[in-house]
Amino acid sequence: MVGACSVSWRLTLGGVSWRVHGRLSFWPCGTHRDVIFSKIKKMVAWGYVAVPDLCEAAEEADLLVFVVPHQFIGGLCEEMGGCVSAGARGITLIKGIHVGPEGLRLISDVIREKMGIDVSVLMGANIAKEVAAEKFSEATIGCRILENGLLFKELMQTPNFRITVVDDADTVEVCGALKNVVAVAAGFCDGLQWGDNTKAAVIRLGLMEMIASAKLFSKKDSISVDTFLESCGVADLITTCYGGRNRWVAEAFAKTGKSIEELEEEMLNGQKLQGPATSAGVHHLLQQKGLLHMFPLFTAVYQICYEKRPVQDMISCLQNHPLHK
Repeated sequence: MVGACSVSWRLTLGGVSWRVHGRLSFWPCGTHRDVIFSKIKKMVAWGYVAVPDLCEAAEEADLLVFVVPHQFIGGLCEEMGGCVSAGARGITLIKGIHVGPEGLRLISDVIREKMGIDVSVLMGANIAKEVAAEKFSEATIGCRILENGLLFKELMQTPNFRITVVDDADTVEVCGALKNVVAVAAGFCDGLQWGDNTKAAVIRLGLMEMIASAKLFSKKDSISVDTFLESCGVADLITTCYGGRNRWVAEAFAKTGKSIEELEEEMLNGQKLQGPATSAGVHHLLQQKGLLHMFPLFTAVYQICYEKRPVQDMISCLQNHPLHK
């Protein structure tokens, strides 16, 4: 098994009791190499093999775990595309949407196309540091081939990390990406001190826009609303709107007036938030389809982050939301 991982989730996955026979290797991804390699001794103690060459790490791997910032996935897949066995299976924990010349695409679709393997997705209310601390958490695996989803559940589930498997991979993945956009709106609400009632409205209306958006991304004729009741849906949305970094930085944005880029540098050491970037991709799709008027919350987040719309205008998108008519 090989994992291409960022720092926090690599440590989290290392703390999970993987039931794997053979080599368990990882390829360290990211720009903060000093931080990454300071963790290697701990990873080796868990049974990992640190392999700096991506193709070498992936060679003859049966299972692949993708946990990298979503903007790196295209190049990463191209680099390792010819290195993995034909029967390899993958799972992605990446919460974002790929934006390229061909338009908006789910991360799992990018991996499938570039690597020719089946890919499941794992999403849910599972903040990495809490999973690593072995606090009880839930997750959802979405799959297209049930056998593969159940295999990853068997490998990853522990008494404190409980997993359900659903055959609705696209919806599970859309939930993981779009909840970050709603979390930005929740952070604006906190920064402006609008209170818990307003924040609850943001979460509810955001969930409704997530459900409507999932229909645009799904390759099925219909989606199952039940998927939104899994950990990947409403549970992850609540967790992210109260404890995630998208909310935290958006709150500072509303309080300080600094740009998202400035706050990313100050608060995240230059790492990029997924919420604003995802809102940009979704805005582009909705604009193409002439549907902006149906998604006022998503539209407001994009315009506030990128077009200098006053953050105080968030309230008008709530007051005039089409769901209230």
